Amino acid sequence: MGTVLSTCAIGRWLGRFEAMPPLAWLGLQAVALWPHWRWAAGRLADGSDDPLGLAAAAVLLGWVVWQAPGLRGSARPGWWVAAGALTLLATASQAFAPPLAGALLAALALACGWRAIAPSGQATLPLAGLAVLSLPAVSSLQFYAGFPLRLVTAQCSTWLLQLAGRAAERSGTAMVVDGQLVIVDAPCSGVQMVWMAYFCACAMALLGGLRERSFIRRLPLVGALVLGGNVLRNTVLVALESRGPLADAWHQGIGLAVLAMVCAAVTMLMREGRDAAPQ
Repeated sequence: MGTVLSTCAIGRWLGRFEAMPPLAWLGLQAVALWPHWRWAAGRLADGSDDPLGLAAAAVLLGWVVWQAPGLRGSARPGWWVAAGALTLLATASQAFAPPLAGALLAALALACGWRAIAPSGQATLPLAGLAVLSLPAVSSLQFYAGFPLRLVTAQCSTWLLQLAGRAAERSGTAMVVDGQLVIVDAPCSGVQMVWMAYFCACAMALLGGLRERSFIRRLPLVGALVLGGNVLRNTVLVALESRGPLADAWHQGIGLAVLAMVCAAVTMLMREGRDAAPQ
């Protein structure tokens, strides 16, 4: 008799779990990954990274609230297993991996958890992209990718100035233009432009319902737009700087103008993909 009571109790508990709203499961997963969110908040609070990721987090939160009424009552088993495995791996990574790597696993785990209960027909990569972009990783990206990006930018700018008839040579990440040394410093690497462009791409693809394949096909074009925009910005600034020091307002104004053009081009690219997708 005791065994029957125990079995009934277990059944009641299982029934309660099954009756939980889908967002409650996602909330429990987020709580389980709390150490990673605490690390990310601390990284922003101490000024170690730019707060750009807050924009991606805000878009994700708004998307969750918007889609909440249409969530599935039962989770997709494959995505649910992937979410659980990544959650366990993210938790275990605290013992052997850098905090950023663990936070990356946690973000992907939460993205898989959402995909398990999300309405049918939604693309996965834009959602996962926004989850990754919500992490405080800009300074790390600057550290690892900043120098190669500055090198490529300096070389492309040198070629453009030579085509324009200017005496230009590259030396490392610096340029000599008409006898004037101009340094391509960290802000000119384009790392923040990379973040903004891919944020626009992921947000537009997610909100516009762009299909997975169309999104993947357009990602290299986003990279090309970023590279072209950064080279254009650097070329204009170097050409002006070689004639004399520029005020900070010029640097900021030209940089913002080119950034706006790149983001507008990325937005149009993603909108065209949505309009061309079969209904």
